[in-house]
Amino acid sequence: MPPSDIVSPDVQWDLSVGPGGAATLVLRGHLDTNTTPGAWVALDKELRGRGISRLEIEAGKLASCDSAGLALLYELGTGSMTPGATARVTGLGPELQHLLRSFSTEDYQALQAHDPIHPTFIEEVGAKTHAWLGDLRQQVEFIGEVTADLVVSFFYPRRMRWREVFRVFENAGVNALPIVALLTFLVGMVIAFEAAQPLEQLGAQIFVANLLGLTMTKELGPVMASIMLAGRSGSAFAAELGTMKVNEELNALQTMGLSPVQFLIVQRVLAGILLTPVLTVFAIYSGIFGGIPVLLGLGFPLKMVLEQIEAGLSYSDLAEGMFKSVVFGGIVASVSCLRGLQTGEGPRAVGDSTTRSVVSSILLIILTDAIFAALTYAMK
Repeated sequence: MPPSDIVSPDVQWDLSVGPGGAATLVLRGHLDTNTTPGAWVALDKELRGRGISRLEIEAGKLASCDSAGLALLYELGTGSMTPGATARVTGLGPELQHLLRSFSTEDYQALQAHDPIHPTFIEEVGAKTHAWLGDLRQQVEFIGEVTADLVVSFFYPRRMRWREVFRVFENAGVNALPIVALLTFLVGMVIAFEAAQPLEQLGAQIFVANLLGLTMTKELGPVMASIMLAGRSGSAFAAELGTMKVNEELNALQTMGLSPVQFLIVQRVLAGILLTPVLTVFAIYSGIFGGIPVLLGLGFPLKMVLEQIEAGLSYSDLAEGMFKSVVFGGIVASVSCLRGLQTGEGPRAVGDSTTRSVVSSILLIILTDAIFAALTYAMK
C-alpha cells in the first residue's frame, strides 16, 4: 500500500512480488495531476531495489487518468523505475490505450520538471551538422526511390493511379487559380508602378512593358506559382501524409505489401510536375494584365504596350520559365511528401511537418532559381 503521508487517498495500489522477481502492480482510483506527483515519488521508492525482473502494471481498475497519469504509466511501462526488468501496462480501455501508444518521449519530457540543459557551441554545431547530413541522405534516397517509381510508371502506365493524379491536379491546380491570379495581378501592378518612376527620369517609360513581360515570364511567374503551390498544396500533402503516419495507416499499407511511395507519393509528385507549368502560364498572363492598366494610365495605347511586350520576349525566355516551373513543381511535391513521411510522434508532429515542408520548399525554390540565374547568365 502507498504511504499516506505523501500520496492522496484518491489513488491506491497493491504490489506483489513473486518468486523469480515476477511482480504485479494493481492501480486503483484516480490518476490525475493532483494524485500523480505523490504516487510517482512513492512508487519510485517502492519499486527500486526489489529485484524485480518482470513487472505487469494492471490499470484496469483506474477510475480516471489524465495526461499526468499517462506520463506515470509511460514511466512504469518503459521500465524506468525497474532497471533491467521488462514491463507492460494492461487493462486500459481502448481510448487510453491509444493515447498511451501515441505518447512520445517528447511529450513525456515536456511533462517533467527539470532544469534546461545548455549544450556547448561545439555540441550544437555537431548536432545540427549530424541532423543536416542525415536529412540530406534521406532526401537523396527518397528522390532516387521516387524517380525509379516514376520511370517504372512511365513504361507501365497501368500501375499509375491516374484517378488520384487527376484528383490532386484538380485540388492543387484548378482550385488554386483564383488566388494565383489575384496575387500575380497585384504583383504585376506593383512592378509597373515601381519601374515607371525611375524610367520616367530617362524618358523610357514604355520599356516598363518590356520589363514586365520579361520579369513575369522568366522569374516571378514560375517563382510565385511555385511558392503558392508550396503554401497551399505542399502543406496539405505534408499534413495528409503526416496524419496517415500518426494513425499508422502507412504501416498498414506496408503490411499489405504496398509501397507508400508507389501508392501515395508518385501520384502527388507527378501531379505537381504537371500542374506547375499550368499555374505558371496563368501567373504570367495575370501579372502582365496587372501591369497593363498602369501603362494605359501613363498614356500608352494598348497596341503599343502589347507590341513592346512581344518584342521584349523570345521563345527561349518562355522555355526557360516553363523548365523552371517543372523543376520547382517536382521540388515542392517531393519535399512536402518527404516531410509528411518524416512526421514523428505526438500531437505537435503534424504541425511541425507542415511548417518544415513549406519552409524547405520555399528555400529550395529560391536556391534553385538563383542557380538557374547564374547558369543562364554564364551561358550568354
